[in-house]
Amino acid sequence: MEKRLSAAAIWLLMLLHGACVAQGERTRDKMYKPILGASCFRRLNGTHQTGCSSTYSGSVGVLHRINVEADLEFLLASPPSPPYAPLIPPHLFTRDNLMRLKMAGPQNISVVLLINRTEKMKQFSHELNCPNQYSGINSSSETCDASNPAKNWNPWGTGLLHEDFPFPIYYIADLKEIEKLEACFEKFNNKNYETHALRSLCAVEVKSFMSAAVNTEVCMRRTNFINNLGGSKYCDPLEGRNVYATVYPREPPVDGGVEVIRTNEEFIMVTCRLDTVSMFDGVGLGAMDSLMGLAVFTLVANLLRQLLPPQSSLPNSRRNVLFVTFNGESYDYIGSQRFVYDMEKLEFPPESARSSPIAFDNIEFMLDIGTLDDIANIKLHALTGSDLAQKLLGQLNNYAKTPRYGFNLNIQSEISAHLPPTSAQSFLRRDPKFPALILNSRPTNRYYHSIYDDDVYNVEFTYANTSQDFTQLADVSDFKGLKADSLQMKVRNISSIVALALYQTLTGKEYTGTKVANPLLADELLYCFLQSADCPLFKASSYPGSPNGLQLPPMRYISVLGGSQESSGWTYRVLGYLLSQPQPNILKENCTKLPLHYFAGYNNSGECRLTTQNYSYALSPAFLIDGYDWSSGQYSTWTESTWSQFSARIFLRPSNVHQITTLSIGIVVLIVSFCLVYIISSRSEVLFEDLPASNAA
Repeated sequence: MEKRLSAAAIWLLMLLHGACVAQGERTRDKMYKPILGASCFRRLNGTHQTGCSSTYSGSVGVLHRINVEADLEFLLASPPSPPYAPLIPPHLFTRDNLMRLKMAGPQNISVVLLINRTEKMKQFSHELNCPNQYSGINSSSETCDASNPAKNWNPWGTGLLHEDFPFPIYYIADLKEIEKLEACFEKFNNKNYETHALRSLCAVEVKSFMSAAVNTEVCMRRTNFINNLGGSKYCDPLEGRNVYATVYPREPPVDGGVEVIRTNEEFIMVTCRLDTVSMFDGVGLGAMDSLMGLAVFTLVANLLRQLLPPQSSLPNSRRNVLFVTFNGESYDYIGSQRFVYDMEKLEFPPESARSSPIAFDNIEFMLDIGTLDDIANIKLHALTGSDLAQKLLGQLNNYAKTPRYGFNLNIQSEISAHLPPTSAQSFLRRDPKFPALILNSRPTNRYYHSIYDDDVYNVEFTYANTSQDFTQLADVSDFKGLKADSLQMKVRNISSIVALALYQTLTGKEYTGTKVANPLLADELLYCFLQSADCPLFKASSYPGSPNGLQLPPMRYISVLGGSQESSGWTYRVLGYLLSQPQPNILKENCTKLPLHYFAGYNNSGECRLTTQNYSYALSPAFLIDGYDWSSGQYSTWTESTWSQFSARIFLRPSNVHQITTLSIGIVVLIVSFCLVYIISSRSEVLFEDLPASNAA
């Protein structure tokens, strides 16, 4: 009987516990409302840390909307119920305001919320005035003068991307989420400010704790030490993949059973930047920043592949064109630094490519496509004057100005140390005499390296969606239904000019045909990278039947090992498809071993092609060299902190009086409970006296 009663009691307690837990979850859901957004995070280099972090358990602040700059004074003086979490629109998210909030300290400010209210926004760039200033050919004002807007490459830069903040910064883009925050603020906070400390207020909790601290040297030392014991990580090096391809397939590295280095190969190297960056995780498309250069780069590659005769027909049959997109250039030229490092050691291409090494002596010259903010005002930059620069400039302007094509552009030249922050600087830093030319426009991007460098706020892009074949060349008079001043036509024009100039350099003949780059290829590529990875170009460059891309544009931040490498993956496929040679006589079942690759093609009918594309490493040499001096500045040292989660939620934070009252009641209940337990325990013989078995019967 006693066992049955004990079992029944246990089951009853379990049921009560389950009911309490279920009720507790429902109560929690009523107490907290999640807020969707993106968080600022921490990155580190050899000397310091940048970015944001919450406290370990999450940072909590009372909501306070900032409508005008004067509203900040309420938070910076002696706010009645700190800490606070200001809701700041982009036009007030300035360096001066953020540094004032930083100086106020975590006592007053615990969270900053950036809300997507862009009505008054005129500029928004978190990058420095001189991007990558200390990793180029030199750090002097000759290359970039941060104090002179006319002599720097980002006049609108605030440098916030390189500051360290003691509080989390959370970006809310969705208007419904913003309205939820504002409604909570209006209902509970926006009244009787002097009584804030006496009543419950609407507050936000942000969790974005960063594991890394101090700098890369400290973080990597801690990570390597812990890894020997438990496998935990505090930070990871920024790491990605460069993508390269050649117009003509290269000969195998083995000749008669002997591996050879083909010193007689000559390459014209055409390069561009692949990545972009912003202050917030997973947000930032780099539309004007680097995507314009990537679009021009891609159209140049496709046009050259279709115009050039067989390699054996060239005046110099050992000539080839090497196209390279560098990843991680936003962080001290990670991709191009590694490329230079590998070429010096004769380790490019990587061993996995099974092709002969390429040395600096094999490079005839480099044409680096930089940022093309204003396609109507482009310059050809060089560190020193040369016949090469003058010759190429003449060829570019020949096609830019001729009435035969109607491009109506004038490309100027600038021979000086005032060079744009592009990948060519990594090559010139090694050797100032390296034949590098940079095609770059004057800076007009007010949203450089920010969340608003997209097709909504910064570039005027409208997807044509014509369903026409974008892989074939177009006649110069065929605009494919696009307006002459559309972004697609501007990309077509400059791409055609560059490709035709390179065609003349390779063949020794002026191009007199009417075929130019197809603006629909620009249309499709921009759509894929700005609006949706589920697009015709990505489908055509994939294997037939492959899963569709996401309904979102691919991330173009370099990330870390194991992170998203969407942009390099899609670029690899697209470059492989557009630069490959069709092999109509090879069946699908025989088209399985590289360099043969089977693509879906424009009509999704499937086609075998001979490809030349491959990956190379975009990991800074600093992480390969034993005993590297992290503060030397020779190579990029950027790492990214690890974290467990990003989340934000709003709730009613009780007043101080409420919290003290609750604590006091709890203490009283605790004391009374101890007294009751003591009394019951001391009288247990009387209260729980066992009856004899006979009496019980």
